[in-house]
Amino acid sequence: HRDLHLSIRRQRQMCIRDSRNRLHWFIARHYLRAGRGRGFLSLITWIALGGVIVGVTALVVVIGVMSGMQEDLQAKILESTPHIIVLESGTTLRLHEWEEVVDLVMEVDGVVGAAPFVLSQVSVARTGTDGLYPQSANLYGISIDTGQVAPTEMERQIVEGSYNLTPPESGLPPLLMGVGLADRMQLFEGDTLLVVSFENLKMDILGGLNPTMRQFEVTGVFTTGMYDYDMQNVYTTLGAAQELVGITNPGVVGGIGVRTRQPELADEVRGKIQESLGFPFYAESWMTTNRALFSALRLEKIAMGLILGLIVLVAAFNIVSTLVMVVADRTREIGILKAMGMTRRGIMRVFVLQGAWIGVAGTMVGTACGLISAFLIGHFEIIRIPPDVYFVDHLPVSLNWLDVLGIVVASVTIAFVATIYPAWKASRLEPVDAIRHE
Repeated sequence: HRDLHLSIRRQRQMCIRDSRNRLHWFIARHYLRAGRGRGFLSLITWIALGGVIVGVTALVVVIGVMSGMQEDLQAKILESTPHIIVLESGTTLRLHEWEEVVDLVMEVDGVVGAAPFVLSQVSVARTGTDGLYPQSANLYGISIDTGQVAPTEMERQIVEGSYNLTPPESGLPPLLMGVGLADRMQLFEGDTLLVVSFENLKMDILGGLNPTMRQFEVTGVFTTGMYDYDMQNVYTTLGAAQELVGITNPGVVGGIGVRTRQPELADEVRGKIQESLGFPFYAESWMTTNRALFSALRLEKIAMGLILGLIVLVAAFNIVSTLVMVVADRTREIGILKAMGMTRRGIMRVFVLQGAWIGVAGTMVGTACGLISAFLIGHFEIIRIPPDVYFVDHLPVSLNWLDVLGIVVASVTIAFVATIYPAWKASRLEPVDAIRHE
């Protein structure tokens, strides 16, 4: 009998609590709707709701664009840049006995590929009827027969034959050019051009210094989507680059490019490589060489998030003003409810539910609008931008669900906090004074 009595009592309390919750939500919905002669209250409710929608939409789109820009730049940089480069200290800026260094690097946990390279700044020119038209370029000499995993995506495509770097029938060294540089110089596959290196200077009989010049044949054109790379990078074989810059020993190269299991592990693996090789070798990760660029992007993402977050904060003030005006307009009704037995906590809950509905509904609609807008901007490349300024030719969008979740939580929290003061003010009204209010 005692257990049955406790069960009935517990069910009764649950029914009473459920009835109170339904009552509080019914009154809150009633206050959200404008009654006769209260059209202005309905208007300011919609203004508060619209403010939350606009703020959340703007936050989702802008944060998606900033994340997309960062990820797109990272992907394009890593397409032509090794995760880690290993260099040797010295005045010649050359790495000796590269085969032994590659063997040591491959033993490091986290490394999946390593290959030598030669990098030199050169001038490329074609001979025309009006003379030479030189353009500066970064010449990469790469090895395509090391048997290791290629350190970059570009080298992988060259090794697999997507881009042609095999010696042509003319006997000249092959050369791959970026599409931007090839278009500017009006070069096509099979054309011959002159490559000038200032690293291999030779003295003539009069004591003057002359750069080394060699003819190359264009065997293909590549595109990375990165404006700077397509305008400056050219590729040739390791042997041709060594001969151009004056390296006579096949065991000497400019450095070693290393590919890790994941790009995010580059810093960790770099430390292990440094510990394994020791002096005079040193390793640098792509995170270190591009630290300034990505730090600026992260700072800009945070700044834009804070600035656009002010829109949501303004919407929160709209919620406060809406609830304050509802309290002022419904003062007599609040007094009647309190006289009929509704507690201060119940009155407070009514107005918290009203403001929370505005915040939650506005956040959900704003999130949906933001996701749709971000998808359209990214998928259809609606907004075009100059690639020579921003590295990419359109606004990329990448939606990180943690960022979206953070925006949703922050918006709902701000809306909830905005309801506390008006709800507390309403709960403090005395029934007699409220009923007499005109």
